Amino acid sequence: MGMTYVQKLLAKAVGQSKVDVGEVLEPKVNLAMSHENGALVISQFEEIYKGTDREAKVWNPDNIAIIFDHRVPAESSKTAGNQKKTREFVGKQGIKKFHDVRGDVGGICHQILPENGYVRPGYVLVGTDSHTTTHGALGAFSFGVGATEMASVWTLGRILNVEVPATIKVVVNGKLPAYVYPKDLILYVIGKLTAQGANYKVLEFHGDTIRNMSTSGRLTICNMSVEAGATSGLVPPDEETLRYLREEAGVKEKIETFGPDADAVYEQVLEIDASKLTPQIACPHTVDNVKPVTEVKGKKLHQIVIGSCTNGRLDDLEVAAKILKGKRVVDGTRMLVFPASWRIYHKAMDLGFIQDISRAGAVVCNPGCGPCLGIHQGALGDNEVALATTNRNFKGRMGNPKAEVYLCSPAVAAASALTGVITDPREAK
Repeated sequence: MGMTYVQKLLAKAVGQSKVDVGEVLEPKVNLAMSHENGALVISQFEEIYKGTDREAKVWNPDNIAIIFDHRVPAESSKTAGNQKKTREFVGKQGIKKFHDVRGDVGGICHQILPENGYVRPGYVLVGTDSHTTTHGALGAFSFGVGATEMASVWTLGRILNVEVPATIKVVVNGKLPAYVYPKDLILYVIGKLTAQGANYKVLEFHGDTIRNMSTSGRLTICNMSVEAGATSGLVPPDEETLRYLREEAGVKEKIETFGPDADAVYEQVLEIDASKLTPQIACPHTVDNVKPVTEVKGKKLHQIVIGSCTNGRLDDLEVAAKILKGKRVVDGTRMLVFPASWRIYHKAMDLGFIQDISRAGAVVCNPGCGPCLGIHQGALGDNEVALATTNRNFKGRMGNPKAEVYLCSPAVAAASALTGVITDPREAK
């Protein structure tokens, strides 16, 4: 009986020839990532050494990445204090994969890791953020953990009590129609599986649609796998993975790739004909409340948001810019756009996307998570309605439990900004 991709990956991580679903392991960690909540991890880490004569040193500073992205620039003295604490810890520990609040190397953690080549196929990657599932797009078994568990990883270099997950195989074949994107695909998958349909399981993506999909699109579908309850989303590495790592992430070292066994056993197989998909919308207040755009078009909107670790990459901004160029965001609707990293921001400027977007009336924000969370940018007023390319629409998202958030692709968002209501981009003028 063969093994799924995650089984083979975990077997490699623990030095075994085979592991079974349900087996409990302690795999070594290749990369441990935190953002501003790293300040809490530091406190937990130092607590481990309290009362001992041992120096509090991380197991390997080269395997730790810390990126400021949730509250940048700092919006309060508390945040500034935590960032100061983290900077001091990073310097003391010799952590080089540190991305501060800067306009050249900064951005959202789930974009920074892949674009800097920090993620490789076969890695075990943990992060103190639920959307760490993103990095399965490059063949890493990546998932979110809490601060206490991360402090343990910083100490031991491995993660305790990992149960080998069962896998749902998602097979997608066919060409995505015009104005239908990877975001629509993953919303459709979440709608089919439901928010708990993949609890404690892995989504393993296959099919010619996935093979022909860019890494950007794969990052989107793996990012949102957690919204179906999945521990991780995974795309077994292929030629596109190697192309991205070599050409865009600048990786020069040897890259090891492998895939699942041909006779791997899956708990469920979900087959999708991509050619029949239409633009999708996740309606309040759950991500699995998914409907075709045709069923919700005409809904009045107050705020449009394009960006985030889900849809803030260069191709997303290009889609929006093409729709917005030479037009104007309708009065009564405000639009916020935040690229996923400064590298993307600069490329978008060079290509004229930022200019087209801002001249249409959108406010282009610095890379970060502010508008997605409503922490210090883009908060909604009571009874306001937002349409966003972000990954969650739970009650209280964007800073207000009395508001509503709908989720969509960049094309739906940009087309809707021109009308002030949810709009099918296939019908936009």
